[in-house]
Amino acid sequence: MSATTKDQVIALVRRLGVARPRDLQAHGMPGPYLHRLARQGVLDRVGRGLYRVAGTDVSEKRTLAEASKRVPHGVVCLLSALQFHKMTTQSPFEVWMAIDVKARRPVVAYPPLRIVRFSGAALEQGVLSQDVDGVPVRIYDPAKTVADCFKYRNKIGVDVALEALREYRRQRRSMDELWRYAEVCRVTKVMQPYLEATQ
Repeated sequence: MSATTKDQVIALVRRLGVARPRDLQAHGMPGPYLHRLARQGVLDRVGRGLYRVAGTDVSEKRTLAEASKRVPHGVVCLLSALQFHKMTTQSPFEVWMAIDVKARRPVVAYPPLRIVRFSGAALEQGVLSQDVDGVPVRIYDPAKTVADCFKYRNKIGVDVALEALREYRRQRRSMDELWRYAEVCRVTKVMQPYLEATQ
C-alpha cells in the first residue's frame, strides 16, 4: 500500500467515524487495508469488521454508532433512545433497534442488539439523525420514544414507561407532539390515565 493510499484510507475512516471493509470497497480500495492498518496501530478495531482511527476520542454512545453501521436501516429505539435523550436511569447492555416487520433479522455478533419490529408510520415517523462519533445514527425523538415505551410496556415494563413520561414532562417538552405520537402508536387510551395522573 502506497503512502498516498494509506492517507486516503485514513482520511476516509476519519470522515466516516467507523468504517467497514465494504466502505473502502465502495471507494475503490481493498477492504483488507483496514485490517493491515490496524496491525500497524494506525487504526483501532472496535468490533468485528469495524475500524476507527487510533486515538480518536470516543463518546459513551459509541455502541450506537457501531450498531447503526451494522444495521443502517434500523432506528435506535426504546431503552437505548431513552438513555440517549437522558430520560431514564436504565442502562441497557443491548442496543435496542427498530426494523421493519418484513426486514430480515440482522446477524450481528457485536454490539449486542435487541431487535423490535415496527411498521408503517410507527417505524417512519419521529426519526432524527444524530451525529455520534462521526457516524449518522437514526434515533427516535423523545416524544416518539415515550409513546413507543407505552406501546411496548410489556417488553420494557410499565415503570420504565412512567419514568420516561415523568422525565419528558420535567424537561417541559411538547405535550401536543407526545399526543400526536400516541395516536401514531395507537396508545392514546393506554396513556390517558397516566397523563392525567402526572399533571
